[in-house]
Amino acid sequence: MVVIGNKSETIFVSHEILLKPAAAREHHRFSNERGRLVMNTTLKTRIINISAATLGALALLLDLGAHAAKAAGEEVVATVSLSTQTMQVTIAGRRTYDWPVSTARKGYVTPTGSFKPTRMHRMWYSKKYDNAPMPHSVFFHGGYAVHATDAVKRLGRPASHGCIRLHPDAAADFYALVRLYGPSNTRIVIER
Repeated sequence: MVVIGNKSETIFVSHEILLKPAAAREHHRFSNERGRLVMNTTLKTRIINISAATLGALALLLDLGAHAAKAAGEEVVATVSLSTQTMQVTIAGRRTYDWPVSTARKGYVTPTGSFKPTRMHRMWYSKKYDNAPMPHSVFFHGGYAVHATDAVKRLGRPASHGCIRLHPDAAADFYALVRLYGPSNTRIVIER
């Protein structure tokens, strides 16, 4: 339950009621057949209601944060330099992350240009390269994606079939940013 001034509201997340204000006020007591008090659930009800309110408020804040970011026109821009094998991420024009990457090795190509994410997968397996795992994939041009790699020792130099490989922690962070700000507010710019 969220209390604003003297008014209380029910929090809805994904069309499910997390907390009913009336339930928080009710005093439930259950007794067994002999009439003895078996359980006083008032404390349990309050704990559950506090937990639900906390989770609901957190979900509401996260959702409002995403809407506020979109309303403010904030954009995530990931600029990949093929020459330095780095990715610089800016949020609303503010430089936020610098990560080493691996792009296409000799004989392969990483496309250059400005792209919007087209799809995202927490885990994807390459259809073209022997079901190679591609965790936290953000696809931006056909089968090309920004994704995690377990070959972290090869980051900072060309090593991929064309995708942009990141350290698993960096890939998870980038994936979360794209989800938070939305693909429509994200650009992936690849330069020579």
